[in-house]
Amino acid sequence: MRSPSKIVSMTLLVISQMCAMSLWFTAAAVMPDMVREGALDSVRQALMTSMVQAGFVAGALAISISGLADRYDPRMIAALSALGAAMANAVLLHASIGGDAAVAARFATGALLAGVYPVGMKIAAGWGLRDRGALVGILVGALTLGSASSYFAAFLGDRDWRSVVIATSLIGAAGGLLVLGSGLGPHHARAPRFTPAAVLLIATDRRIRLPFLGYLGHMWELYAMWSWAAAIASTSYAMSLGPADAAQLGKLTAALAIGLGGLVCVPAGMFGDRFGKAEVTIIAMIGSSLAALLTAASFGGPVWLTFALIVLWGIAIVPDSAQFSALIADASPPHLTGSLLTFQTAIGFALTILTVQATPVVASWIGWPLLICILAIGPALGVAAMWGMRRASQYS
Repeated sequence: MRSPSKIVSMTLLVISQMCAMSLWFTAAAVMPDMVREGALDSVRQALMTSMVQAGFVAGALAISISGLADRYDPRMIAALSALGAAMANAVLLHASIGGDAAVAARFATGALLAGVYPVGMKIAAGWGLRDRGALVGILVGALTLGSASSYFAAFLGDRDWRSVVIATSLIGAAGGLLVLGSGLGPHHARAPRFTPAAVLLIATDRRIRLPFLGYLGHMWELYAMWSWAAAIASTSYAMSLGPADAAQLGKLTAALAIGLGGLVCVPAGMFGDRFGKAEVTIIAMIGSSLAALLTAASFGGPVWLTFALIVLWGIAIVPDSAQFSALIADASPPHLTGSLLTFQTAIGFALTILTVQATPVVASWIGWPLLICILAIGPALGVAAMWGMRRASQYS
């Protein structure tokens, strides 16, 4: 039987990733509606989102250390993971709002999605070498659009959060089935299992250390913004609009901010392949840091202005994501690439557990504008790291 072509396989893979990743922010997207019904405090609200990150870290390390995606067909791993994540997401329909079972279900959702996104990246990478930056960019764009779809579903579902959970569960399950129709490319190969000794290269090799630090600066901001964009927007809008209208517009703002950022990932990957991956990261992080600061300055002001700035922030915040991994892959010894990328992803998402969990708590102490300024520090430090790498490469 003839294997599906590159175009067919990548199309199915991208759609499946979009569908499955709609499960990531389901709880965050409907959090205002859950709070109205369940009266959750800020700690429980944060746990409902940060546990997805915690589960993802645990799942990614387990898959890498066990070599699961190498021992079996990665398409089957992605399919079963997406179906399992959809079932874990559906637990929210029966668990008490914000209770231990709901928090555990969010952890399980994140752990299972570790079998979707990283494994999908591996499948995509098997379809190209010279255009790998663009291929990875396409997958990151699919992840981003999938993440935005939760907020679109929440906006369309008005305040009926259970219908949103049902919709994202069904969409996520469909993604698991779609990936089975994709093929494996001519460059598909076994990725090495995680090797702790590879981590030493982060300390000794500047070409790996600086992208690693830049990635941490990027992740400091990314998931905190994605998780709480609707809350940031609706709180600002509520100073001019009624609570219900502010909440609805906040959902739409988050959906557009995340979704439009996903569309920029593909041209960013193409630009990185042709002109320089470090340059892409610097431009994107300068843009996201400035957009965050301007959002903080406009907070509580004209609705149209804050809306535009949050959307601009979302567009700038994600195009650099794939380029950090590509830079580390370019600089890594081939037999250690898998270990280094696994460690990078694990540490980056572990950092987001802190930022996602702390964001609403700290905002309740100091207010959203100052909290947003703290988020802007991450990409600013990331620019410093990547500027150092760019200068080093010019004189090497």
